[in-house]
Amino acid sequence: YPQSTPSRSSSDSYKPLFFSPRQYRMVEHLAEMIIPEDDTPGAKQAGVAEFIDFMVANRVPVSSSRDVRSTQDAIEAGDEAQNRFVSGLDWLNARSHSEFRKEFMECTPEQQNSLVEELAYKAKFKPTTESGRAFFQMMRDYTVVGYYTTKIGLQSIGYPGLRVVWPKMPGCAHPDDPEHANLREPASSGIAAQTNKN
Repeated sequence: YPQSTPSRSSSDSYKPLFFSPRQYRMVEHLAEMIIPEDDTPGAKQAGVAEFIDFMVANRVPVSSSRDVRSTQDAIEAGDEAQNRFVSGLDWLNARSHSEFRKEFMECTPEQQNSLVEELAYKAKFKPTTESGRAFFQMMRDYTVVGYYTTKIGLQSIGYPGLRVVWPKMPGCAHPDDPEHANLREPASSGIAAQTNKN
């Protein structure tokens, strides 16, 4: 994950690893609704959607109701997270269609807020929204973890380690290739080459 602060245009060039482009835009928008830009940068500027896409693509659950005791348990939890994200985004679009006759991303900000508020706030829960509430809770968990593990998120809470620890962190040595799609094999060391000759 690059150390530099992603610009607003970075999401336009990012190629999702797991989500379709349409799903990715929706994840990015939901994350920004959860942690919006105000006097500090929001989830979009922190690159939270990229974090979520990476974690979901690599089957890394941020929160899970299952007890992970083996590699197989971890894989199943990761598969479950992938399925929950896809079905949750589909659920939100279906709910949007039933309420407003259009996809979530085509709704006005007010319509989007009303849909999300009935998932986020207990006082606004409706009996038919259990699946959506479970998805939104997972989306919120991934967003919060993604945001507060970035420099932007740590700065927003005044994390003191930024003054001491962060400057010593090397960051990605390949900022021009953040997906590491064009890395070459490392040059073999002299010791390894000598060992192979014997």
